[in-house]
Amino acid sequence: MSHPPAPLPARRAVSIMFLINGVLFATWGVNIPGVRDSLNLSEAQIGAALLAVGLGSLCTMPLTGGWTARYGSHRVTWAVSVGCMVSLLLPFVAPNFAALVAALAVLGALNGCMDVAMNAQGVTVEKAMGRPIMSRLHAYFSLGGLLGAGLGSLLVGRVPLGTHALLVVGVTATAALLSGRFLLPDAAPAPAQLAAHEQQPRRSPLSAAAALLGALCFLGMLAEGANYDWAALYFRDVLGVAGGASGLGYVAFVGAMTLGRWFGDRARAQLSDQLTVRGGAALTALGLGLALLARDPLLAAAGFALSGLGLSNVVPVMYGAAGHALAGRGIAQVATIGYGGFLLGPPAIGFIAQHVGLGAALGLALGAAALVAVLGGRAFALIRGQAAPTPADA
Repeated sequence: MSHPPAPLPARRAVSIMFLINGVLFATWGVNIPGVRDSLNLSEAQIGAALLAVGLGSLCTMPLTGGWTARYGSHRVTWAVSVGCMVSLLLPFVAPNFAALVAALAVLGALNGCMDVAMNAQGVTVEKAMGRPIMSRLHAYFSLGGLLGAGLGSLLVGRVPLGTHALLVVGVTATAALLSGRFLLPDAAPAPAQLAAHEQQPRRSPLSAAAALLGALCFLGMLAEGANYDWAALYFRDVLGVAGGASGLGYVAFVGAMTLGRWFGDRARAQLSDQLTVRGGAALTALGLGLALLARDPLLAAAGFALSGLGLSNVVPVMYGAAGHALAGRGIAQVATIGYGGFLLGPPAIGFIAQHVGLGAALGLALGAAALVAVLGGRAFALIRGQAAPTPADA
């Protein structure tokens, strides 16, 4: 007689899903120059290809909430995680630009689905364990990114692109396949909730709580994407830091974000979700202010580190809040809106930088963080009456 999965193995399993998702993105990221050279693509073509990833994700994110409600987040996470890992091979075997765009759209679509499903599964496991785990799960994504980047630094230029991709796909797809059987089924809804769910239209309307949480996620992911994509260029072009040292701000940001996520659940338990989000966003605005005002690279790096520490738990906590209050459909709606910040924010900063300079343009990220700090209280007030308190607020 088989026994249902237990919370602790399920936490390990969903942690592996976040880890391999980070490995996937880092593996693709470090190989973009090689793919560009192998297909002889222009910078504009690479930009268009990268946009296909985001557009693919935006196509599946709104649908995944319905799939998790129908089939369970554990089944959807298991299936799409294997498919997502396998799809990493597609851009490496694409023979031309059109095939690359199609391959990246498929990769983005599967990743968007995996993103929503594994976060919904994370909420299920968090409920079963009775304590916060969402920040630690997102820390595993960051660790996966560092692991994938480290492996890439060893393999890029030493082995063929396809060999690198095949190695990563073999390991990550196997990990997803083996881990998926330990994921937890979602808790059955109460009879009253089930009856209400059956009466809802297939396309759930966007509630005020989901809209505001989504808007705050948009702002938080805009600030996060700005740090990721522009920190190194800020050090090189504005502060005049040459060579490998220009990555100091990026390393400070990513390292502090990973550290903050690793210990973020303790902060949530002590401070509450609302204070974690608002305080973190305020710390990000303070850090970016320091980074943009300082002309000393070490002080600027400290500012980017504060920014990463502050942002580390903003999006994970809001994903968790959406899942507890609004279930899988809520995560899907919030993630879809929020992902737009990742997709549109960095290009918008680049456009503004052409007119006013990069330092001033990064003020957009500072303003976004400040808005999260100001409006976060309103978002949590809206969701407070819609669900039982999260483990952090219980």
